[in-house]
Amino acid sequence: MANIIVPPGWNLPEREATSPSVYWNRRRFIKGVGLSVAALGLGACASESRAGNGGSATEPEGPLDTIPDTPTRDLYPADRNETFQVERPLTDRIVAATYNNFYEFTTDKEAVWKNTGPFEARPWTVEVTGEVERPGTYDVAELEREFGLEERIYRFRCVEAWAMTVPWVGFPMHKLIRKVEPRSSARYVRFLSFDRPDQAVGQREQTHYNWPYYEGLRMDEAMNELTLATTGIFGEPLPKQHGAPIRLILPWKYGFKSPKSVDRIEFIRERPATFWSDFRPDEYGFYSNVNPEVDHPRWSQRTEEMIGEDVRRETLVHNGYGEWVADLYDRGVMSRIS
Repeated sequence: MANIIVPPGWNLPEREATSPSVYWNRRRFIKGVGLSVAALGLGACASESRAGNGGSATEPEGPLDTIPDTPTRDLYPADRNETFQVERPLTDRIVAATYNNFYEFTTDKEAVWKNTGPFEARPWTVEVTGEVERPGTYDVAELEREFGLEERIYRFRCVEAWAMTVPWVGFPMHKLIRKVEPRSSARYVRFLSFDRPDQAVGQREQTHYNWPYYEGLRMDEAMNELTLATTGIFGEPLPKQHGAPIRLILPWKYGFKSPKSVDRIEFIRERPATFWSDFRPDEYGFYSNVNPEVDHPRWSQRTEEMIGEDVRRETLVHNGYGEWVADLYDRGVMSRIS
């Protein structure tokens, strides 16, 4: 088999995936038009907001005006890793940017982007602590340059039974883990998001939640080749509503296992508590792998609604990524919510 390449069942023909050059050239065109208008003294335009919205307290004019000032813009668009493709078309970019779960800003999915203006997403550092030889504070921009970026098309499945298909940009999480040199005692990785109620209205007003958001993985899950430290989407840096400037993407798990705007990473000995399993232990467990055979207590997981499309699809075990992750779990893990 060493000399035979058999395309996996989830491989997407190139003709069905949007080329990065298409949306990148479109962005450059729009930006060029905007700058021309500004030069004529006709006022500010949306493209100027996208170039400098890192800490603006004003409401963004549109869902793509939320990309923060990014010192690594020259790394985008990144080359696509053709290994990671799927058999379904990409979700429309605007649809993806206007349908987000990010309770730190609001529980209204379609209004998250409107509330991100005050959030300062760049510059950004991530603190690494715990059972590692190289703890410290790491600058996200420096990590992007050190590890390089690639684009991966992944299925994205929410526990609420909706789904998207998205071209994420980032670097494999295992590169960062190897850099900080975990000790043999580190069996789990805990991730914490930001805690800035002065910049995030959801944190300020929803005091019944135990902010900041926190999630956890086993070490082998964090080290898996699919686990992506994500800094971009659709050929550009992450907009704030997608978790700028750095989040995790684990395509075989439900979306809440992919923490956004990661502020701290802890390498620990014991399995950590997680945000939603603490809040609703009867509904959300530690593993939360996509599984059509295990329903949520309040709805079925057998099918999923494709956001932006008038179609429902059958849910795939491990979201179709069993080839990469099935051997990580025994039958007991996959037969229950946890």
